[in-house]
Amino acid sequence: MKCPYCSHENTRVIDSRPTEEDNSIRRRRVCDECGKRFTTYEKIETIPMIVIKKDDNREAYDRSKVEGGLFRACHKRPVSVQQITALVDEVENEIFGRTEKEISSQVIGEIVMNRLKDLDAVAYVRFASVYREFKDVNTFVDELKKLLK
Repeated sequence: MKCPYCSHENTRVIDSRPTEEDNSIRRRRVCDECGKRFTTYEKIETIPMIVIKKDDNREAYDRSKVEGGLFRACHKRPVSVQQITALVDEVENEIFGRTEKEISSQVIGEIVMNRLKDLDAVAYVRFASVYREFKDVNTFVDELKKLLK
């Protein structure tokens, strides 16, 4: 591993431990040349998940799109960045745990909404309104009735 400070090629691992989510390894390293320490994370490389969009186009799964939608839905809500990150991690664990390597954007949206419903009801309705393309107030009311049951 190349040192990010001096670009020296030789660094040593001085500590390794799993992350809290248990999906990667955190390694503390020290540079043999400059003596500075830094942290790296090691994660299993997976086959990319392909998302089938509503228009039948296919593209590689992009975590930032799920995060962006959640940040917009949770804007000015009592939801922390850590909670959003944890929710995205849960969604990814579910979709990457599937045997098929293609998934529709509708399935991803449903998985996100199911988890968001338990986190914050207002954020859930915001997300659902965009994801399900609510056309009028009656659609909002119908979704709220489902939520209140």
